[in-house]
Formats: sequence, structure tokens, C-alpha cells
Amino acid sequence: MPTEIITLVAIAVVVIVLGILFTFIPVGLWIAAWAANVRIGIFQLVGMRLRRIVPKRVVNPLVKAKKAGLDLKLNKLEGHYLAGGNVDRVVNALIAAHRANIELTFERAAAIDLAGRDVLEAVQMSVNPKVIETPFIAGVAMDGIEIKALSRITVRANIDRLVGGAGEETIIARVGEGIVSTIGSSEDHKAVLENPDMISQTVLSKGLDSGTAFEILSIDIADIDIGKNIGAQLQTDQAEADKKIAQAKAEERRAMAVAQEQEMNARVEEMRARVVEAEAEVPQAMAEALRSGNLGVMDYYNLQNVEADTDMRKHIGSATKDDDEDIRDPHKGLD
Repeated sequence: MPTEIITLVAIAVVVIVLGILFTFIPVGLWIAAWAANVRIGIFQLVGMRLRRIVPKRVVNPLVKAKKAGLDLKLNKLEGHYLAGGNVDRVVNALIAAHRANIELTFERAAAIDLAGRDVLEAVQMSVNPKVIETPFIAGVAMDGIEIKALSRITVRANIDRLVGGAGEETIIARVGEGIVSTIGSSEDHKAVLENPDMISQTVLSKGLDSGTAFEILSIDIADIDIGKNIGAQLQTDQAEADKKIAQAKAEERRAMAVAQEQEMNARVEEMRARVVEAEAEVPQAMAEALRSGNLGVMDYYNLQNVEADTDMRKHIGSATKDDDEDIRDPHKGLD
């Protein structure tokens, strides 16, 4: 009885040890690697576990590269994995570049991947160029007519400039700037409508892909429309502005005239006040003359008679003027 218990305990221990062993050591992955003619030792897999590397994320890409005819080293794949890169994506990109006869080393592919770019997509774009469609870009010709152009840019990824090169936004901005410049340098908008390829040829000749991660293959004008008459609108706005300026100046002159008129009225009132003041001094002067004997009583009466005669003549003259106006207008006063 004790012998049977010892045997069962030994079997249990062996099973537990084998379970732990097969859990810690990916024996199935080791067998698959040897079957694919990839020589990896058991202790190398154990070392991956100790370095906190998931073995299948390194071994499977290595097997894939071996079957594709690539000579990759296990240490490089482990280093790229520990650096935070995607080993499987890098290997797929190397295989695609190898099939397409594109020169791409593991170091460059790893650098592109660590830079945050999709290296596999870049290789695919090198084989199959990508078409970037810009929004409608508006430019104004010299005759003042606005022209809107929609373009399609065919680009191919440049592997050599993928690290540090500008992206699609820069390409779109440069092409838009070139389209606006080309339309703006055209003397007549009709010439642009007749030859829209003039825009693409001019823009393409400027080398807009310098410093970018792409190589521009072609720029095609997909659609072109006529917009507003910007020149006429600017002239209208300028005329309206000139009109407002003229009105403001006229209002200024009118205000100055009104102010001058008020000033003249004030001067007239001032002169009238002086006249009234001078007239007020006349009786005093006459009284002083009478007291001093320089003016006699008869002289005073003669002066009064002259004034009365003058007033009578004024009244007679005004009455005669009113009668003449009645004769010229017989209907006056009948209403």
C-alpha cells in the first residue's frame, strides 16, 4: 500500500514538472521551428522567457522570413521587439520588398517602424502608387475671374525619405499653392479653361515632393469651375468705399459751412448790440448838449421834425411798394 502511494505521488510530481516545463518552454514552437529548418535551441527560448519576450512573436516571423528566402538573425528580431517595434509587420514589409525587387534592409525597415510609420503600407505604396484627391482650390486670374480646380495627385512612397519626410498634408498644401500661383499668373481665365493641363504641368515642374516621404508621379486636374467675378466685386467695393469717403467729406464741408454761418450770425448779433448800445448813448449826448448850451431848443425841434419827415417818407414808400405788388398780382388777397 505505501508503495502504490509513493508511485502515485511520483507520477503526480512528474506530471506537474512536465506541465510547468511545457508551459515555460514552448516545446511546440521549438518543434515547428526545427521543422521549418530554423535552428533555435531550447535554452534560447528559455532566455526569451527570461527577457520577457513572447517567443512566438519572434520565432514565427523568423520562420516566415526563412521560408521567403530572407537571411535574418534572431538577435536583431529580439532587439527590435524589445525596442517596442512590430516584428511581424517589419518582416512582412521585407518580404514584400524582396518580392518587388525593392532594396530595403532590416535596419531601415526597423527604423521606419520605430518612427511610427507603417513600413508595410509604405512598401505597398511603392509598388502600387496612391492617389490623393485635393479639395476644390480657388485661384483668381489677372482678369479678376475666380477659378476653382479639383486635382488628383498620384504619389509613390520614397523609402529613403520615409523617416523624417513630410506627409500627405504637405503634398496637398504645396500642390494647392502651385495651383493658386499658376492661375494667378494667367492673364485670362479662358486660357486656363482651354488648357487645364497647363496647371498640372507647371505645378509638376516645381519639384513639390522635395523633403517629403513621397515621389509625385503625376498631377491631374479632375474638375475645373468658374467662381465669382472677384475683380468686379473689388471694384464695386472700392467704388462704395470712395462714395462713403466723398459723402463724409461733403458732410464735413456742410458742417463747416453751418458753423461758419452760425459764426456770422453771432457777429451780426454782436454788431446789432453795438448799434443798440450806440443808439442808447444818443439821448444822453443830446441832453448833455442841451445842458451845456451846444444845442438849442429850436435845433432840437428841427431835428425832431426831420426824423418825423423821414419816418413819413418811409411809410409812404412802403405803401407805394405794396400797391405796385397788388397791381402785378391782381389775385393776391382774394382768397
